[in-house]
Amino acid sequence: MIPVLTPEEMKAVDAAAPEPLDVLVARAGAAVARAALRMLGGAYGRRVVVVAGKGNNGADGRWAAECLRRRGVAVTVLDAAGAPSTLSACDLVVDAAYGTGFHGSYVAPRPAAGVPVLAVDIPSGVDGLTGEADEHAVRADVTVTFAALKPGLLLGEGPERCGRVELAGIGLDASGARMHLVEDADVGDRLPRRRREAHKWQSAVFVAAGSAGMTGAALLAGRAALRAGAGNVRLGIPGADVALLAPVLGELVGIPLPAEGWAAGALEDVERCRALVVGPGLGRNDATVGEVQRLLAGSPRPAVVDADGLAAVGGPPPDGGLRVLTPHEGEYRRMCGSPPGADRVGAVRALAGRTGSVVLLKGSTTLVATPGGDVRFVTSGGPRLATAGTGDVLAGVIGAFLALGLDGVSAASLGAHVHGAAAALGPERGLVAGDIVGLLPRWLSALR
Repeated sequence: MIPVLTPEEMKAVDAAAPEPLDVLVARAGAAVARAALRMLGGAYGRRVVVVAGKGNNGADGRWAAECLRRRGVAVTVLDAAGAPSTLSACDLVVDAAYGTGFHGSYVAPRPAAGVPVLAVDIPSGVDGLTGEADEHAVRADVTVTFAALKPGLLLGEGPERCGRVELAGIGLDASGARMHLVEDADVGDRLPRRRREAHKWQSAVFVAAGSAGMTGAALLAGRAALRAGAGNVRLGIPGADVALLAPVLGELVGIPLPAEGWAAGALEDVERCRALVVGPGLGRNDATVGEVQRLLAGSPRPAVVDADGLAAVGGPPPDGGLRVLTPHEGEYRRMCGSPPGADRVGAVRALAGRTGSVVLLKGSTTLVATPGGDVRFVTSGGPRLATAGTGDVLAGVIGAFLALGLDGVSAASLGAHVHGAAAALGPERGLVAGDIVGLLPRWLSALR
């Protein structure tokens, strides 16, 4: 996993560095110069404009300019405060005006048409914590950042404005980071393989979802759990006729549950399983909320609480059990009384702390937080996931990963990464949630 540090955390890392500031500036500037030469395709005859501010970001840019001059590049350095609104013709613009600590509005000088932009640490005008930016902030093709990623590169408008991000190590110690970005390799490293003597009950999942006549969400969650590695999925749909559902259940095992007072029957079966998924398609009337609360209170298994099930969640589990909550923005607003806002890191940490649960906040960048404040970023998803039922699929994947023995934050963050990566194998347009279910084993198998 790649470390992520807030601007304030990055300041502390800088202050604790054993090397003097000028050494760190030289390393950072050299890293920027190397990236610039790659973008230029060489040095001979190339012209570069560096827009540099007064702080450390500007110092990095000025040292990069010196490195490029030594390689024969013609470099012009402009002071950010007095730069013209339109830059002269060149082959590359290096944006070193303002760094991750910048707040406010910045009107970036416009490069000539077609001229690429290389940003130092973060595109100037983009908030380092939230990714917020006004319309005049820098839009870079490549961003070189140092020691760790910053939340503003991953949230809000950051991903659209930073282009390709290159992480340069300059000797700073980011090992104490409490936030990380999940990568493909993390799934391969952490997802357990089935042992040769494994049997289906060792990774069984119980799914309590859906209602009579509303079975789509429940089927998606159950099928996703199977395709993500669950050895057995027991599906309980309150009030549904299991016999009538038989043609569509396939490998899912239908468990008859009454329309009312169904938690008692579900609890009898949950004990045989290793994880519980509850919520998709259940409805949010008072009786259902009460049954979900009884199921969660009585279940000895780690639980994924999704969709309608979130209406039953208040404070921490009374027995300290493991829950993974998976709200989207609307569900977060219903749970907290207000939307997450620009500071999504703070928002997901607050809900995780209040509920004593692992919280997965869905979005273009998904955030997963523990009650203790550790955070993981997941960026594998994309706009193709903005279709009905994909959240039900995600709940099933996380349930399977819990049943396989992963801890809550790993099951949620790796599950979200796999969910998005599998979707990326499908069509850019017209992808539906059921397609992702079929793509899960393809992506997981390719990873192995």
